[in-house]
Amino acid sequence: MANFKSTSQNLKVNIRWIVVFIPLAATLLCLDGCMVGPKYQRASVPTPPAYKEAPPQSWKGTAWQQAQPNDGAAKGNWWGIYKDPELDSLESQVNISNQNVLQAAAQFEEARDAVRAARSELFPTLTTGPTYTNLRTSATEFNVSAGNLTEGARSLYDLPFDASYAVDLWGSIRRTYHQIQETAQVSYATLANARLTYQGDLAEDYYGLRGTDGDIDLFNNTVKLYQDYLKLTQEQYKAGVASGATVAQAQTQLDTAKAELIDYGVARAQYEHAIAVLTGKPPAELSIPHGAIATPPPPLPLGLPSQLLERRPDIAAAERQMAVANESIGIVKAAYYPTLTLSAEGGLETGSLAKWFSLPSRFWSVGPELAETLVDFGKRRWTEREEESAYNSTVANYRQTVLTAFQQVEDNLAALRILEQEAQAEDVAVKAAQTSLDLERFQYISGIVDYLNVITAQATLLQDQLQAGNILTRRMTASVLLVEYLGGGWNVSSLPTAKSLASGR
Repeated sequence: MANFKSTSQNLKVNIRWIVVFIPLAATLLCLDGCMVGPKYQRASVPTPPAYKEAPPQSWKGTAWQQAQPNDGAAKGNWWGIYKDPELDSLESQVNISNQNVLQAAAQFEEARDAVRAARSELFPTLTTGPTYTNLRTSATEFNVSAGNLTEGARSLYDLPFDASYAVDLWGSIRRTYHQIQETAQVSYATLANARLTYQGDLAEDYYGLRGTDGDIDLFNNTVKLYQDYLKLTQEQYKAGVASGATVAQAQTQLDTAKAELIDYGVARAQYEHAIAVLTGKPPAELSIPHGAIATPPPPLPLGLPSQLLERRPDIAAAERQMAVANESIGIVKAAYYPTLTLSAEGGLETGSLAKWFSLPSRFWSVGPELAETLVDFGKRRWTEREEESAYNSTVANYRQTVLTAFQQVEDNLAALRILEQEAQAEDVAVKAAQTSLDLERFQYISGIVDYLNVITAQATLLQDQLQAGNILTRRMTASVLLVEYLGGGWNVSSLPTAKSLASGR
C-alpha cells in the first residue's frame, strides 16, 4: 500500500509541470498581447464628385445615371449587355480554359494554402521522435572497474515528447498571419483582374473581327459594283463612246478592290487566332462564322467616381498591398522587444524493452526561454526604415492606380461621346458621297463628264464607308473598355474574408 502511494505521489510530481504548461500556453494563446506597430488605415485619394466627361447623347433618358456598383447589366457576365450569343459562348470559356486565368487561380490556391499553414504558428507545437539504439562502448576508453561505464553491448529505447509555444507578446506572429491573409486577398484580386482583362481582350478582338467582317462585306459589294462599272465601260468601248484607257481604268479599279478584299483575310485570321488562344484552344480548333457589327453599343451603368474604388479589382489589389506592407512595419517593430518561448520535454527512456513503459523510465524537463537582441549595430532601425519606405511605395502605387482608373473611364466616356458625334457626321458624308456618285455616273453615261470623275466619286464613297465602319468598331471597342475599366460588375465585397481563407471555404 505504501509503495502504491509513493508511486502515485511521484506520478503527480512528474506531471505537475505538464499540467501547468498546457493551461499556461492556452491562456497566453487566447490573450491578444500588445500589438506594436502602426494601425492600418487606407490611404486617401483625391476623388472627384462626378466624371468630367459627359456620356453619349444617346444615353440620355436611360437608367445609367442611377446605376450602383453592384447593379446594372454589367454585373457578372457583363458581356451579356451586347446580346450576342457568339460572344457569350466565347466569353464563357475564358474562366475555364484560359491558361493565364488558370495560372492566376492556381496562385490564389497557393496563397490560400499558405494562410492555413501560417495559422498553425498561433498554436503550440508537439513533436515526438521514438528511437532505438544498439551500441557497444570501449572498455579501454573509460575506467570500467570504477563503475563509470558498463562494458559490452547494450540497447537504448527512447520515446520523447517535446512541446513548445512562442508567446506572441508583441503581435509579430499575428501580424505575420494577417500579412499572409492579406497577401491571399491580393492574389484573389489579381485573379479577378486577370479574368476581367482577358475577357475584355477577347471582346475587343471579337469586335475587331466583326469590324473586319464589315469591311469585307463592304469590299464584296464594292467589287460587285466595280464589275458592273467595268461592264458598262466595255459596252461603251464597243459602241465607240469610251476609250480603251477608260476600260483600263475600270479594270484597274476592280483589281485593286479585289486585292484589298483579299488583304482583309490576314487581319481576320489574326483576330480569330487570338480569340482561340484566349479561350484556351489552339487556333486550328476554332472557327468563328462571318458576321458584321449590327448595332451600336448600348448604354452602360456608370455610377459615381467614388464607387470606382470598390469596383476595380486592380485597385483592390493595390489597397491590399498597402495592408501587407503595413504589417511588415509592425513585424519589424516587434523585433525591438524580447521573445518568450515556453518549452517542455518528457517521455520514456530505458535500456530494456520490457521496462520501456514503466514509471521509472520516465524523464521530463520544462522551462521558459527569454531572448533579446542587445546589440545589432542599427540593423533593426534601418530595417524598419526600409519597411516604411516600402509602405510609402505601395501608397504611391495605390494612388496612381486610382488616378489611372479615373483616366481610363474618362478617356472612354469621351471616346464614346465623340465617336457617336463623328458617326452621325460620317453618316451624312456617306449619303452625300453616294449622291455625288449617282450624279457623276449619270453624267458619265450622258457623256457630260469623263470616267475619271466617276472613279473619284467611287473612291470618296468607299473611303467614307470604310470610315463609318471603322468608327462603329471603335465605338464597340470603347464600350468594351469602359465596361472593363468600370470593373465589369466586380465589387470589393467579393474579396475572401479572413475567416473564409482560414477555413478554406
